[in-house]
Amino acid sequence: MNGRIELPMMVGILCGAVTNTPGLGAANEALSQLNYNGPQIAMGYACAYPLGVLGIIGSIIAIRYICRVNLKKEEEDIAKEEAANPHLTPRMMHLEVHNEALAGKTLLQVRDFMGRDFVCSRILQNGHVSIPNRDTVFHLGDQLFVVCAEDDAEAIIAFIGPKIEVDWEKQDTPMVSRRILITQPKMNGKQLGEFHFSSMYGVNVTRVNRSGMDIFASRNLTLQVGDRVMVVGPQDAVERVANLMGNSLKRLDHPNIVTIFVGIFLGIFFGSLPIAFPGIPTPVKLGLAGGPLIVSILIGRFGYKLKLVTYTTMSANLMLREIGIALFLASVGIKAGANFVNTVVDGDGLLYVGCGFLITVIPLLIMGAVARLHYKMNYFMLMGLIAGSNTDPPALAYSNQTAGNNAPAVGYSTVYSVSMFLRILTAQLLILILAS
Repeated sequence: MNGRIELPMMVGILCGAVTNTPGLGAANEALSQLNYNGPQIAMGYACAYPLGVLGIIGSIIAIRYICRVNLKKEEEDIAKEEAANPHLTPRMMHLEVHNEALAGKTLLQVRDFMGRDFVCSRILQNGHVSIPNRDTVFHLGDQLFVVCAEDDAEAIIAFIGPKIEVDWEKQDTPMVSRRILITQPKMNGKQLGEFHFSSMYGVNVTRVNRSGMDIFASRNLTLQVGDRVMVVGPQDAVERVANLMGNSLKRLDHPNIVTIFVGIFLGIFFGSLPIAFPGIPTPVKLGLAGGPLIVSILIGRFGYKLKLVTYTTMSANLMLREIGIALFLASVGIKAGANFVNTVVDGDGLLYVGCGFLITVIPLLIMGAVARLHYKMNYFMLMGLIAGSNTDPPALAYSNQTAGNNAPAVGYSTVYSVSMFLRILTAQLLILILAS
């Protein structure tokens, strides 16, 4: 009937409005279980998708003006939040031992007394520089180079002694500091404390750089392939540690195909398992989209226990993602293409576009205003949250360009997985509950 949208088509419009291609795939699978012979819902998806992308970015801009956001103030607030949450931020200090209670105590005893984790990467005793280990004995007047978490710094200064200035380059024993890239698969998922770098290799690890962010190298930190580890020690000892960790950029250029295809295989199997819900005549399946998503999350968290390296170069990641989406859209486009022009020109295509635009914009404006005005969420974080809730990479790219920091990426990654899972599940449930 002209002017009326059937429920299956409305689900297609919904998937296009929230720019969620896997949800469209899940809806098509659900319809195949019901032996659906109506118009291809990909037409509704195709009509709603363009304004879906523009509507998400437009909503982000509209919230900025509706809530009168000052971008400079938001940047300052982000900086204050990072300074107020210093649990992993490393702090480097030169200290001199003034506490008489520490004389004759080992580094391990001092660390146990304080109950705070820190790394002493160099020590100057009697005019000689060395790399301390857990059995190194402290004396009054010893000069230390200490790395700790930002929020532990003041307590460590008060316990050991005051800050001083030391030029380690002019000391008698040459020490080098070097960032070493972890490319050895056997180190993936291991805790830093398991390797005993100070006692076995004569070096100390002070901090770890992961995805461009420096993290304090606590003993409980889990290492991952792709981490860059700052190591301090004699040149020959640092070289031995570099050989242990791999330190091969060329190795990271090769994607871990085994892990990718194990994830795809397990994801297909998991996605084909029927999940029965009371009151629904047909079981729900996560399908080819939801199954691999859930399995990939599990492999990312626990894969190292099965010796699976999950590091993948960004270029390989983007290529696999774009090829998969392109193949899917090509297949549904071939089915829907025959009637697409007639639907837009002579049918309800414009109605699909309008409904999709309203589905995109109205929830985003309402929830964006609530998050900003009621919960006082930082605007840059909110930009990523909006993009992630719609699983929309173009909106994330716009947000990153506008913000100039990693706050949108943090908001995006926080909600992306849950949003993707719920989009896939919702598309199927709407079909199976209301269309059956």
